[in-house]
Amino acid sequence: QVQLVESGGGLVQAGGSLTLSCAASGGALSYYVTAWFRQAPGKEREFVAGINWVNGHTYYTNSVKDRFTISGDNAKNTVYLRMARLELEDTADYFCAAGTSVMSFPARGSYDYWGQGTQVTVSS
Repeated sequence: QVQLVESGGGLVQAGGSLTLSCAASGGALSYYVTAWFRQAPGKEREFVAGINWVNGHTYYTNSVKDRFTISGDNAKNTVYLRMARLELEDTADYFCAAGTSVMSFPARGSYDYWGQGTQVTVSS
């Protein structure tokens, strides 16, 4: 059983940067596809970014391309989401997810494990 714990959320001004962390225990993330999703108030949870640790392939939703970067640290068993040039629309709870049989990064149902989330608020 893999446990995922997100951290790093907070309040940031538009245009600023923030880095989220997702620390895993109970299993090595290097065997999983790991992703970040987010859920804004009143909206469905949406895919943000994903990484396949086996081949290093990354994938981003269009709205965060060139602003967000997903990366992983095997030694720390942690995945990161570096967010730059933040926009008001990036305000949401951010969730880390991991799965072993992920056929499509954005497919929420493909992920076996989820963290509790960390809140990101972007102010004007």
